[in-house]
Amino acid sequence: MHNNIEIYIQALNSANCGIIITDNLQPDNPIVYCNKAFENISGYSHDEIIGHNCRFLQSQDRSQPERQSIKEAIRQGKDCRVEIRNYKKNGDLFWNELFISPVKNDDGIITHFIGVQNDITDRKRAEHELREEKSSVERKIQERTKELIESESFLSSIIQTVRESLLVLDANYKVLSVNNHFLSSFKVTKEDTVGKNLFELGNHQWDIDTLRELLMKILPTNNPVIDYEVEHNFPYIGKKVMLVNAYRIEFEGQYKDRILIAIEDITEKKEIDRRKDDFLSIASHELKTPLTTIKGLVQLLQRMKPDGASEKYNETLDKVSVYVDRLNILISDLLDTSKIQSGNIELHLEPFEIDKTIRDTVDNLSVSAPSHTISLSGTTNATILGDELQISQVINNLISNAIKYSPDSNKVDVYINRVGNFIKISVTDYGMGISSQDKAKIFERFYRAKHIQKKFPGLGIGLYISHEIIANHKGTLWVESEVGEGSTFSFTLPIIKNQ
Repeated sequence: MHNNIEIYIQALNSANCGIIITDNLQPDNPIVYCNKAFENISGYSHDEIIGHNCRFLQSQDRSQPERQSIKEAIRQGKDCRVEIRNYKKNGDLFWNELFISPVKNDDGIITHFIGVQNDITDRKRAEHELREEKSSVERKIQERTKELIESESFLSSIIQTVRESLLVLDANYKVLSVNNHFLSSFKVTKEDTVGKNLFELGNHQWDIDTLRELLMKILPTNNPVIDYEVEHNFPYIGKKVMLVNAYRIEFEGQYKDRILIAIEDITEKKEIDRRKDDFLSIASHELKTPLTTIKGLVQLLQRMKPDGASEKYNETLDKVSVYVDRLNILISDLLDTSKIQSGNIELHLEPFEIDKTIRDTVDNLSVSAPSHTISLSGTTNATILGDELQISQVINNLISNAIKYSPDSNKVDVYINRVGNFIKISVTDYGMGISSQDKAKIFERFYRAKHIQKKFPGLGIGLYISHEIIANHKGTLWVESEVGEGSTFSFTLPIIKNQ
């Protein structure tokens, strides 16, 4: 029987079409299995897919009527076939022909749904091109010619005015155009640049291995290169750290095949970030020692309260203790941030029961936040190999945030379950929610959404630390949210094998 299962799994992984299985008995129908073809179609890895609902492939493109058809078919437990727009991990659009079918157990209960997916992008593109060809050929030629003339003029204007180094190359990497910012930044003249091969400029100072790889290996795949970091020591201007963005632009006629390169000099920014990280590390360490002493003295004062001390005296001493604890947490977070940036954060990996860790964390928070009801449901009976203290820190941070950013609600839901070879933990609040723009940056260091900066104190490092901790444990952390409808933060962690 075990051999048969392995054969079936091998057969599924050999299929050309993407295949997923979702668990209908769990909230939100999470994906519990995907084959290799689905990973290739979507661009996501297996670990990034498990635990998500299939709708994550539609990204922000949520107005498609096909989404409602899928939702209705799942609600009624029926087969369904749709053609829907999806987006790969790198943001590329692809058309998906999706077949979903319910799986019932012996009692007639739908336990799973099977989804079979085919990439029909080429077919859709062919259909679109066929419709275009039915238009007037003469009108198309006139419009295209006008666009090319306008594009050339527009591109020339951009190149000269943008405060960033810009170059236009032909297919053989010969410089066709360059802006003044590039000339002044890299101390070269237009005569020595335009018409020359990029790698031969300035006595071959641009013959950089990483730049060659970018232009000759990555760019020909027709995918744009975004924020590719290149570090190089130039003979005349010294060491430079650059962010390179490159696009291959395919025109018709005399403008065919151009390469647009934008170069941002981030040398100074890198140095400022390094100094800032050094300052955070040193300041945090220096603050930690006197704070520990203050904490000890406060505890001593609490034990040595004079007889007949006034209620005001006792309340003031208790408040001092609370604020010292808050300051201690803040400094610990800054230290964690510094360690993550420098790559020195330590993991003490030991097997531990994740269910108990979550229960203990929820119990402690329930005592310290009596204004909210924290509901815990689900179970995994799983053992995790990880740093239990750090995982508890992540759970504590997510629940604390859920309480903090939902002042008009009094409940937080925590749900735990298994999804394939992973455990999934979700924390749901019923607060203000998060906009799509903020969701894209919410796990960045020191990022805080504009609408909460004045209402809620904080440095914007808790989610950054949580994201890095989960990543270091081979898991993923993500958020699903709508403005005004609350948020659900979820993360996965791999289960120890042979469980």
